[in-house]
Amino acid sequence: MLLMPCTEIHLWCESLSNLSTEIAGLKLRSPTMLASGILGVSGETLKRVVEAGAGAVVTKSSSLKPRNGNPGPTIVEVPCGLLNAIGLASPGIAMMRDEVSEAKRSGAPVIVSVFGFSVPDYSKSASVAESLGADAVELNVSCPHVSGVGEIGQDSTVVGKVTRSVKRAVDIPVFVKLSPNVANIVQIGRSAERAGADAITAINTLRAMAIDIQTRLPILSAKIGGLSGTAVKPVAVRCVFELREKLKLPIVGVGGISGWEDAVEFFLAGASAVQIGTAILHRDLRVFSEVAGGLSKYLDYNGFKNVSEIVGLAHSKPA
Repeated sequence: MLLMPCTEIHLWCESLSNLSTEIAGLKLRSPTMLASGILGVSGETLKRVVEAGAGAVVTKSSSLKPRNGNPGPTIVEVPCGLLNAIGLASPGIAMMRDEVSEAKRSGAPVIVSVFGFSVPDYSKSASVAESLGADAVELNVSCPHVSGVGEIGQDSTVVGKVTRSVKRAVDIPVFVKLSPNVANIVQIGRSAERAGADAITAINTLRAMAIDIQTRLPILSAKIGGLSGTAVKPVAVRCVFELREKLKLPIVGVGGISGWEDAVEFFLAGASAVQIGTAILHRDLRVFSEVAGGLSKYLDYNGFKNVSEIVGLAHSKPA
């Protein structure tokens, strides 16, 4: 993976000073984050993501107890993105101590993603994450290919209970990652907001599948997986826009961002920061510096002093 030498990184950061932002009390040098599920297990890798330009990193989702996940095949590339049904494999949140500690040496906020199958699961995992040094937790209540987790994110009452329980258990910011596989994402977002969430992450992957026409069988062992990549971006932008209309919470936009133009679209829709995941597989870690560089030039060219000035501008009424 391509990285810049440390001296170049410092110069690069100084040249992009208009990108510094704050979300839920976390200070980011760039409004870009590593999305959960991509390169989020190794502390050394998380550090390299920050060195490549990310303003914060989100770990792979961890559970209270170890979990094997689904048998293979668990990933298949499709023309419009990536399908995965890994099944939330996890060594258990307690095993993330060294990885979080190593990632924090980067100086950027480390957000630990947690999931569970009950309200106590989430609050206990979040509490452990805080003890490991997490700067914030992201509640994965929306994985579409694990029974018991995806359903939590589809029930506004349960999302509220999970969020409220975690807020009582920790003192660090709580992000709630919402599912697009619902009839009304705003209703779910409102429930998280009322329960005390500090920010919303939107969105998780879309339920999807692929079939091998030779074997005439589903390719993924779990049959149905989660679709990420460019195909989901219009859905994600729509969700962020709708959430911005009704919620006061800051929103982290995620889904199909592969260039700076995509990031700008999310900011205009109402996101205060964005996460990048699948694009790394095609663009390498340099995607973070490319997105940041393009965004900075866009701000300068259009006369904006900071990225916060374009957040939600698509909601402005015509003169």
